[in-house]
Amino acid sequence: MPRTRHQNESLGRLLYETGWDHGQFTRAINAAGTRAGLSLHYENSSVSHWLNDGTVPRRRTQELILDVLSTRLRRPVTVAEAGFGEPQLDGEATDLVTGLMDLARADMDPSRRSVLGAGLYSAAMVSVPGWQDAVGRIDMIKTNPHTRIGQREVQSVIAMTEMVSSIDDQQGGRFARPMAANFLVNAIGPYLKADATDEVRKAMLSAAADHCYLTGYMAMDERLDGLANRYYVKALELARLAGDELTFCTTLRGMSVMHGDLGDGSTAIRLAQSASAASPQAGPRMRAFLAGQEAHAAAITGDRSLALLRIKQAEAAMEKAESQAKALGSYDPSSLHYHVSQVRYELGDMSGAIESMQQSHQIREPVFRRTRVRYGAMLAERKFKAGRLDEACMDWHRVLDEYQLVQSGRVDDRIHEMQTLIMPHIRNPLARELHDRARSMTA
Repeated sequence: MPRTRHQNESLGRLLYETGWDHGQFTRAINAAGTRAGLSLHYENSSVSHWLNDGTVPRRRTQELILDVLSTRLRRPVTVAEAGFGEPQLDGEATDLVTGLMDLARADMDPSRRSVLGAGLYSAAMVSVPGWQDAVGRIDMIKTNPHTRIGQREVQSVIAMTEMVSSIDDQQGGRFARPMAANFLVNAIGPYLKADATDEVRKAMLSAAADHCYLTGYMAMDERLDGLANRYYVKALELARLAGDELTFCTTLRGMSVMHGDLGDGSTAIRLAQSASAASPQAGPRMRAFLAGQEAHAAAITGDRSLALLRIKQAEAAMEKAESQAKALGSYDPSSLHYHVSQVRYELGDMSGAIESMQQSHQIREPVFRRTRVRYGAMLAERKFKAGRLDEACMDWHRVLDEYQLVQSGRVDDRIHEMQTLIMPHIRNPLARELHDRARSMTA
């Protein structure tokens, strides 16, 4: 086995964090090996060698160790974090690309591939700068993998990701995700396998990480949380290889949002804190987002003091961010008001939660239809729970005005919740009208 020149303090810290002794650690690794079809017999002495002698376990064992630690700590643990060093980019990137392509191919709906190729997918490509040239180069790469790519290929991936993100904002993840998976397989995959300078390769890995994160986000929007998590993990791996702290941080933040939506506040807090640690040089807008997300997660767990502290920090960071240039689609005051609303709601302040959600609604950019529909439904739910049935019905009607323009599992959840909430009030004429309209649209 290869040896390093120092003790593996990083692995020691992770093991301490798990609360396991050496025996529990090796039993978990051996059990993971059994599930993977391997017969392993690691003992306490193996852990001592890894920690104290600088012995580096073989590659397959490293993968099992990372899986075991990630499961135990309920957050992704990378090769570097476990102290196994930074593998050679080409070797690890090859394995990663293979796994990513397998995931994306499995995610592509076979019944829609021809539609995507001939219709929407092709139409979206046309508006990407330089796409016609890029198509020819992708074909060349597929027939000759030694074709060299450059910055124009990187820019085509960035432009396509922005295009898909815009479609997602307008129409929801169910509509745009098959397109993103198709692009991963048919464009990004060949680009990642092509020849390139180190600078271009890292830029392509970074662009691929961002696209992979977006695909995971859209899977989450469909409520395919397991699939979303697999995309998120791939995005983390790509971002780490690229040295892209921002995308690594953004992905951890996205994982925190997903767990918060699922009501798992403790995991959401850990992921938000990991995101902050992963990007210590983050600007004020990102710090505001991370603090707002952690505040929401803390409120879910009932930690009132932490939630209020983080909201104050988010507000301070946002005030600083707003004094600088703003990019459309980044965390903005509307998003901050949403987080304030979530914190107030979780802490039992229903009137405050309604007020903050209304403020968020009033200043939200009009391009974010999916968010407008989803948060509008949440606002109506809160008014309903506050006893404001008439107002809630009016808000829900506004939601239904745009509902069929959005294909989103999370929005569907809100419509189903609406139908459940108003059913006991069906004798009320407003509730009856709303119920009948919703039923006709969801039949």
